[in-house]
Amino acid sequence: MKILIIEDEENLAKLMKKSLESEGYAVDYLTDGESGQTRIEYNHKDYDLVILDLMLPKRSGKEVCQNIRQKGISTPILILTAKGDSESKVSLLDVGADDYMQKPFVLSELFARIRALTRRPKVALPVELKAGDLTLSPSTKKVFIKNKEIQLTLKEFRLLEYLMRRPNQVIQRVDLSDNIWDFDYDSFSNIIDVYINRLRNKIEGGKNKKLIQTIRGVGYKLKV
Repeated sequence: MKILIIEDEENLAKLMKKSLESEGYAVDYLTDGESGQTRIEYNHKDYDLVILDLMLPKRSGKEVCQNIRQKGISTPILILTAKGDSESKVSLLDVGADDYMQKPFVLSELFARIRALTRRPKVALPVELKAGDLTLSPSTKKVFIKNKEIQLTLKEFRLLEYLMRRPNQVIQRVDLSDNIWDFDYDSFSNIIDVYINRLRNKIEGGKNKKLIQTIRGVGYKLKV
């Protein structure tokens, strides 16, 4: 899952980015409304959520939200605001925000609101994902082969979850980089191959059928 933060207080943006990455999210941040709106317009399919500050240089968060909604972009938006009056909150919801948080806030509440927003998909998602003997629980971040728990890092878990949500589909490398890594990912890096090999070693162990197949020159497929 990938999040875009648009926040002009760079220390806060960096804190949110680091904290969210520790929860397994891929995160980018920008510090003004104009570049933020441009990023959303051209790359909105890369992001599952936008965290948008209200008071931004060059273009306000409210303007950004209103403009991208007018362009038909439906990416969930969580607005951060220092204003606590009801009129301000109502106006944010009216221009297309999905939720808002008042500054200052605690990170645990931010995480909870992100989980709530990303639980609102257009199509209902299963509580558990299954592929043969492999079971993955998005809520507990646990993976089992039959009844044996497999220990994965957060990045390995997100990569496996992305593949398991698309069984028997060929997933291009660019889709993996766009959704699991941040905007600064080096497309010439072999980091995807490294993580795929780690996953194979943990979920296949050289004994089971090859679940993750390499499609030469394209990407990977989780065969079920």
